[in-house]
Amino acid sequence: MSGDPRKTAAGLSYLTGFGNEHASEAVPGALPEGRNSPQRAPLGLYAEQLSGSAFTEPRAHNRRSWLYRIRPSAAHPAFTRTDNGALRTAPFTESVPDPNRLRWNPLPEPPVGTDFLAGLWTLGGNGDAAQRTGMAVHLYHANSSMERVFSDADGELLIVPERGGLLLHTEFGRLQVEPAHVALVPRGVRFRVELLDESARGYVCENYGAPFRLPDLGPIGANGLANARDFRAPVAAYEEAAGPVEVVNKFCGNLWAATYDHSPLDVVAWHGNHVPYVYDLRRFNVIGSISYDHPDPSVFTVLTSPSDTPGLAGVDFVVFAPRWLVGEDTFRPPYFHRNVMSEYMGLIEGAYDAKAEGFVPGGGSLHNMMSAHGPDRETFDRASTAELTPQKIDDGLAFMFETRWPVTLTPHAAGADHLQPCYDDVWRGLEPHFRA
Repeated sequence: MSGDPRKTAAGLSYLTGFGNEHASEAVPGALPEGRNSPQRAPLGLYAEQLSGSAFTEPRAHNRRSWLYRIRPSAAHPAFTRTDNGALRTAPFTESVPDPNRLRWNPLPEPPVGTDFLAGLWTLGGNGDAAQRTGMAVHLYHANSSMERVFSDADGELLIVPERGGLLLHTEFGRLQVEPAHVALVPRGVRFRVELLDESARGYVCENYGAPFRLPDLGPIGANGLANARDFRAPVAAYEEAAGPVEVVNKFCGNLWAATYDHSPLDVVAWHGNHVPYVYDLRRFNVIGSISYDHPDPSVFTVLTSPSDTPGLAGVDFVVFAPRWLVGEDTFRPPYFHRNVMSEYMGLIEGAYDAKAEGFVPGGGSLHNMMSAHGPDRETFDRASTAELTPQKIDDGLAFMFETRWPVTLTPHAAGADHLQPCYDDVWRGLEPHFRA
């Protein structure tokens, strides 16, 4: 643990670029020259490859990194099952998919001493983690830094803080992630979460499928949306202290724990592209209409996990960032909609322009496939009569996990005390205005 996490976070430097072949060493000379696995690795280190994709996947999609560490990952005792808490994994078979529109208030405050891992609370998901398909929606609430180390063999973790900053200690180095930022921890990468504030709360998308990548831009051209140069990867940093360290591994839906005699965050140097990163959502370059009508929300896609069907994502991560609305003769909030995709939406700060009340930071809504949704009555009335001058939306930051399959709830999400009982009421009062 660092003595002053805020001071540690303030002094961090980063490597920039998405999907780059980065290289970093905490000690000069730790990276071997001209080869990945020399007969004797520099400085008495062990060379080890971490593969996030099959060896034979196309070069453009291949993810792997070489790590030069004090001890190899293989040097550990046996893992034994430990309690899963409120963490659940696909396939979700304890409930049936629900076609109703649902909305939750924020998670209640956790018991004292709850760290990030203990504070994970699964709302639902789809697919099958063992088959590497689908995703899960989790929320987290924590008031204690982790002393243990965690890794997820089932998928990569996209962490979306809503309250409280986090300092991620990973095998590759350290990342600071604050509200309005996101962090991505790749499949299998070990990490520990240290709180930068008294408590923390947010959202997690666990992606079982193909790793997130930047979406193709098509007719948009070469620039726009999330720019690759704005993604930041850590520089190498290592822990050498001996002593008992609990390491928890998520494997096929269950948590397994082992007590190491050393920290597994002992990588002195590394190179590759299977790396964690952080991204500032306010740097998203919003593309929108400058004439009329509302573009489809796909133009807000930050990251996408493609499926075996071109154009159909296993999961998209979408952000509704600050932007100007200038459409003429246009209903400017998001339109009424039924969608073959399923949408979980969360709010990081402020208000969402399609919901006047009830959708609050830390909360979330689920609109499963083909469920009708759109602006509430108050928003509709206001937007239908508003003077259409240029309007800046800068008082809210919302996001969406959009997925090809229905999201099946966990029983504790379906029966949660913070599930709003009368969400359908937001569309009451949408009276007919038809005149023949």
